[in-house]
Amino acid sequence: MKINIQKYFYGDFGVEDSAGINDLKSTTTKETAWPLWEIFIRSKQGLDHKHAGSLHAADAAMAIENARDVYTRRQEGVSLWVVESKHIHASNPDDAAAMYEPANDKVYRHPTFYDIPDEVGHM
Repeated sequence: MKINIQKYFYGDFGVEDSAGINDLKSTTTKETAWPLWEIFIRSKQGLDHKHAGSLHAADAAMAIENARDVYTRRQEGVSLWVVESKHIHASNPDDAAAMYEPANDKVYRHPTFYDIPDEVGHM
């Protein structure tokens, strides 16, 4: 039994046949698809990283390089985070009422019922 293994690298577009036409292979199959990475950038003025977008890359190093090229072209960032999308877990928006409702029972966290003296000023 003979197995033919063919590797594709970043920038490869398939193999030219005898007619000079590229044989474009689909990269959407599960075996060859690059994972999706979420990109977070910290700006020069900010202290927190903000979601900038997503991109596909073979590994974390390539994701950082591609994110630098795509999302920081105008030198607006000082730090990049890349996180593989499969490692991000989020709450379900349909469960928001049940998840955030217990916070309404803790009125002491919202000091709206305290009287603030006039000497304090704007608070």
